[in-house]
Amino acid sequence: MYDETLPTVDQLQLGELACWRVHTRHAELLVAQQGAQVLSYQPHGQEPLIWLSEQADYQPGQSVRGGVPVCWPWFGDLKRNPATLQALYHGSAPAPAHGLVRGLDWELLGIDTEDSAVNLRFACLQPEAGLPGWPHAVDLQLHIQLDERLCLTLSSHNRGDQPIVLSQALHTYFAVSDIHQTRVSGLAGSRYIETLEGWQERQQAGDLKFHGETDRIYLDTPARLSILDPGWQRQIHLEASGSRSAVVWNPWIDKAQRLSQFASDAWQGMLCIETANVLDDVLHLAPNEQKSLAVSLWAEPLQE
Repeated sequence: MYDETLPTVDQLQLGELACWRVHTRHAELLVAQQGAQVLSYQPHGQEPLIWLSEQADYQPGQSVRGGVPVCWPWFGDLKRNPATLQALYHGSAPAPAHGLVRGLDWELLGIDTEDSAVNLRFACLQPEAGLPGWPHAVDLQLHIQLDERLCLTLSSHNRGDQPIVLSQALHTYFAVSDIHQTRVSGLAGSRYIETLEGWQERQQAGDLKFHGETDRIYLDTPARLSILDPGWQRQIHLEASGSRSAVVWNPWIDKAQRLSQFASDAWQGMLCIETANVLDDVLHLAPNEQKSLAVSLWAEPLQE
């Protein structure tokens, strides 16, 4: 007799992408082999915790809109990264936004199930010459653990004989009931870079609320941030390690019209908080050194 309390893992095809659907007694998780990208995460009895665009396009070589794309070995525009990191890119073509690994197929190293937990381990295999324009020997793995929480751990191991600098992010799209009512706690007092107004440095006062397009890089962030969502009467917690920076993003009305794989009104039901190593929080790896960036996600009833 089938035991519904035991976890199951099924392989499926979405468009042209190979994916895995994981069921446990706690939640359902969808992961694509391309980019080792978590596509969706929904605890049982709740609205989705991670947002996936209804217009998502599952095509090789392009990141799917939503989920948790992995940005590595740089975040955003390479030219906005420290000069020491920019110097590591030797490509003749312009450096793509958010690095080089989102559109690559990662290797599934293994799937382990134990009691009510599932662990998936992926590696971004790189040729001896490194990635295009980035000839550096750095092993990259992503460990996805699903139990009562969803935990993502991105590990970089410098196998070369020279030090490496990189920036990175777990670019998480969260589902919210209404961005107008949503706020983020835990950032009060943090410095941030207001990228929409000349990259000025400012300081957060109180909870972060949303009244228009938002694209901020927060520095010296605490380990835990929370998304407070009164419409769905829940709070989503993010607990990070190996990170002192986070990016908060919502495109709002005008930019939403220009985004690919994105409905014109989708901005109302999503919010990105990207657990990151950016700007003065970049990762320095000595030869044979390994470091990890991790985030744990879970939701509970809102108490105010």
